[in-house]
Amino acid sequence: MTITGNDEGNLTKGFAGLRVFDFSTTIAGPHCARMLADMGAEVIKIETAEGETMRTRPPLRNGCSTAFGQLNVGKKSLVLDLKSPEGIEVIRRLVATADILVENFRPGVMRRLKLDWATLSALNPRLIYCSISGYGQTGPSSELPAYAPVIHAASGYDMAHLAYQPGRSRPDYCGIYHADVLTGTYAFGAISAALYQRHMTQRGQHVDVSMLESMLTLTLNELQWSQFTVAPISRPMFGPIQTSDGYVMVAIASEKTFQGLMKVIGRPDWVSDPRFAKYADRRNNWADLMDGVEAWSRTVTTAQCLAALMGEGVPSSAYRTVAEALNDPQIAHRRSLSEVEDGGGTFKVLNVPFRMSGADVSTGKRISNLGEHTHALLRESGYSEEQIAAFSGRALLAD
Repeated sequence: MTITGNDEGNLTKGFAGLRVFDFSTTIAGPHCARMLADMGAEVIKIETAEGETMRTRPPLRNGCSTAFGQLNVGKKSLVLDLKSPEGIEVIRRLVATADILVENFRPGVMRRLKLDWATLSALNPRLIYCSISGYGQTGPSSELPAYAPVIHAASGYDMAHLAYQPGRSRPDYCGIYHADVLTGTYAFGAISAALYQRHMTQRGQHVDVSMLESMLTLTLNELQWSQFTVAPISRPMFGPIQTSDGYVMVAIASEKTFQGLMKVIGRPDWVSDPRFAKYADRRNNWADLMDGVEAWSRTVTTAQCLAALMGEGVPSSAYRTVAEALNDPQIAHRRSLSEVEDGGGTFKVLNVPFRMSGADVSTGKRISNLGEHTHALLRESGYSEEQIAAFSGRALLAD
């Protein structure tokens, strides 16, 4: 299925013909490499004989993880023992055919394996080598272990978020890993830029992506205020307003939307009220303003509230579950979901959130079985059937 526009069926993949070796695990790196696969690159996932950790994460059906599938659909699977000389030699042979390599080991691991940028770029000067890590490849924190919740705390994000929770003194628990998805997306963008530069120079380069710095990009206002000794000026905190049967999010970031909201709640006089007439006035009296809005919203249902707000062009939404969001007709219109298949059956994954008029950006259809492409890739690299059998006999490859 093509999901890109008026020329459906006639579009090519933007990264068709590129080969990617994906050494990454869990979320950030696989998310990046999955987007490269969606753009048409041949992505070869390097796994151990036990398989990547996410293969065991629920939801599971017949032992197959849909979470793994979401991150790795459209990739091939090559099983090697990277602790063995033979496994390393396979990589050294294959890297000559690679355009991109993605890895998210702790800095120093790939160097110890002799699969670092300096070593592999000597074999393939056109290689774009992307390293994703918690704090970057060098520096005093570079070798610290890092997972998304740790980076959320280390970046100041959690404390910045806490400042917008009145009456709270303890940071929130972490259940959604923003840092992983955000960093993987930045890595995808950096790789795309490196590909353009390679087109101009004919040389690859090392791309070093930091989760810490990626998360810091979310703290735009806080980053600026942190540089000055004066206390930051408070700003409106958009949050839920209660209806008779739920909650609605309302954002009034312009004079037009403020005036529309005042019309909806029956307080057009507040447009000229000294407490609310100007943005600075509203900011200083935000609690009073929201109390007035809720005095109206509690008298109507969520559906009635939204109809009134949208009728005046006030940005608003009900608080929805993910399942409810996925049932939005807009998701169907955009064809945001694709059906894929693994050993447990079919399920849906999210496509990349952009469409291109001149390129097919639809996802692949299958999640590869562990080691499914090992034999074919070894044959491509010049190994004989006898050598491949010998590898398997020494447990270097998948059965």
